[in-house]
Amino acid sequence: MTREARRAPEARVRWFGLWDSYFVICYLVTTGLVFTSAVPQTARLIAIGALTLVVPWYAGIGRPLMLRHESDRRNGFFAGGLFVLFGLATAVDLTSAFALFAIVPMLMMSLAVRPAVVAAVLGNLLPVTMLWLQGGATAPLVLFVLLASLLGIALSVLLGLWIKRVVRQNREHAELIEELRRNREQVARLSHQAGISAERERLAREIHDTLAQSLTSIISLVQAADAEVEGAPAVARKHLALVGRMATESLAEARAFVADRTPASLRESSLAQALRRQADGLAAQTGLLARFAVEGDERPLPMAVNVVLLRAAQEAGTNVRKHADARAVDLVLRYGEGQVGLRVTDDGKGFDATEAERGAAEAGPDGGGSGDEDSGFGLRGMAARVAEIGGVLSVVSRPGAGTAVEVKVPLDGAAEQPSGPSAPRPGTAGRLTEAADDGGLG
Repeated sequence: MTREARRAPEARVRWFGLWDSYFVICYLVTTGLVFTSAVPQTARLIAIGALTLVVPWYAGIGRPLMLRHESDRRNGFFAGGLFVLFGLATAVDLTSAFALFAIVPMLMMSLAVRPAVVAAVLGNLLPVTMLWLQGGATAPLVLFVLLASLLGIALSVLLGLWIKRVVRQNREHAELIEELRRNREQVARLSHQAGISAERERLAREIHDTLAQSLTSIISLVQAADAEVEGAPAVARKHLALVGRMATESLAEARAFVADRTPASLRESSLAQALRRQADGLAAQTGLLARFAVEGDERPLPMAVNVVLLRAAQEAGTNVRKHADARAVDLVLRYGEGQVGLRVTDDGKGFDATEAERGAAEAGPDGGGSGDEDSGFGLRGMAARVAEIGGVLSVVSRPGAGTAVEVKVPLDGAAEQPSGPSAPRPGTAGRLTEAADDGGLG
């Protein structure tokens, strides 16, 4: 249970502790006055006995009812018994009327407003009524007691209304605390679910961008090695060597993204070196003419930017290998004023960028939906990565004219991002654009 949830009952107990102290003081003062009054000893004993019975009557019945803040027949039963005991004490000794300072608040706390006010008025009129019935009292004394009763009625009503208000505010405060506790539990549960969803999304992107692509390449290389194992064993061994290297790299990548660490290819080298190895690997696996170039002055970049650009190059290279039917591919890393960019172009068959963008949108947040898996999850995952660091992804292609994928990242905004590759950046979005010139993702 939260601290706020425990605070409400604790506050009620403290409040009733103060009230209990007040009740004890009222009882002691009243019984002390009765004990020193001029009435016969038998009357004094009866009055003190009736007042003393009020203590267990309150402790055993009234106090639990007041703490519950609920009303039923027992509330009326308690108020009736309280009124009888007070009436008996007042009938034998008018000094017992001082007990009204405790009786009226108890009536107010145990009954609804209207019945409580009526009972308080009757209780304040009881002393003057007894004085009048007993006779022998002078008119000035009766008038004085009547005025005191009227003043007591006014004070009792005001005190009762104040007590009711305090009780109602305490109850509302307890309800608000309970609602706050429930809301906090719901927020914690939703945050936990959002964290799970974000981690699943991160793992899905990492698997798609690393293991899935590496396994696809390994399958292709194994098939090529199998075809060459008898006729060209040297070529087959070359393919198998590539398989071994890719499997080793994939294992390192898997360990890195499970631990949410820096990719292995960026751990001990710069982004330019990692991209150059990416181009060399693409050429070795496919026989394409893969070229890499750096434009501008190379400089250190935030790790989040390095990871996104590397993953974009891997995704673009995979799509060139699987779909473009190209002869050459160019990777260009551009360092500009306040930004960095990566452009991957091929001379392949191209595709309809409008359809690809629609397929990526229909794929939805979990990569499902209609359309090709790679054009959905691949483009969507790439755009999501770029958007997380405030960058822009553009894909330009048309059938027969090749494809170009370009990522631009503003360094000022990216430099403020956390170093992890999946740190979120709200309020930004990737962009897929189509044109009729040259290419991106084949």
